[in-house]
This record gives sequence, C-alpha cells and structure tokens, in this order.
Amino acid sequence: MTAHTTHIGDASVLVVAKRVTDAERKRARATIAALEDDTGPAPNRDELASAVRTVCAMLAQNNPGGSVELRVPPFAAVQLGIGERGRHTRGTPPNVVQTDAITLLRLAGGSLHWVDARAEHVVQASGIHADLGSVLPLPEFR
Repeated sequence: MTAHTTHIGDASVLVVAKRVTDAERKRARATIAALEDDTGPAPNRDELASAVRTVCAMLAQNNPGGSVELRVPPFAAVQLGIGERGRHTRGTPPNVVQTDAITLLRLAGGSLHWVDARAEHVVQASGIHADLGSVLPLPEFR
C-alpha cells in the first residue's frame, strides 16, 4: 500500500492508495479482533494507524471514485465512489464522513452498525451520499 500526506484543517493525514496485501489485511483483522476482546491488550497507536489505512484502502478498492471523502484523522483520508453519478473533481467533495480510528475499525468489523454510529454521534457525515452503511462492515473482517 502506498500513501502520501495531506492536510485537512490543522491535521496532517495520510492519504492511502488502493492496493492491500494479504499481510496488511491479516494485521488489520487481528487489530479489529483485539478491539473486540476485552481480555487481551488493546491495540497500540501504530496498530490502529495501520489497520485504519488498510480499511480505508480496502474501501477505496471496493468503491472507486471520488464522491465521498472518508476522513480518519490523524491516520488516513480516502475518496470513495458511493451513489455517485460522476467523479467530483474540484475542491472538497460535497460528501464528507469523519470519524475516529476505533469507530471505523468497529464499523469495518461489524461490532458497530452505521445507523448506531450516527445515532451515537461518533460519525460525522454531510452530504446526500455520505452514508457508508452500504459498504460497512467489510466481509473480510466479519
């Protein structure tokens, strides 16, 4: 997976490319499982960052396009094609989803559902296509 850094507001985030290796997928799965296991050690910052970047890359690979921007500061940002009629090409996409690392990983693993995350205000979403309920959880992590 390749990446470059960009700035969103005051935060620097890693913008991820779209190729994910089997090893990255396996590490992300282990991190997601560790979040759900109260008996073991919690994932550290590096493990969270790696898992978030992997999940973002997988989402981008499965949903190519640019109508929705998913932001997970300070770890990653990625553009996705969800409900899109054409790629948004100028400025900030009109549909933005922002959340924290743990929330994204719980959504990816299925221990948190999109509607519950929105109701609990742990995901901020703006725009008519800013709904990731159709793409989360990821089947690879269920």
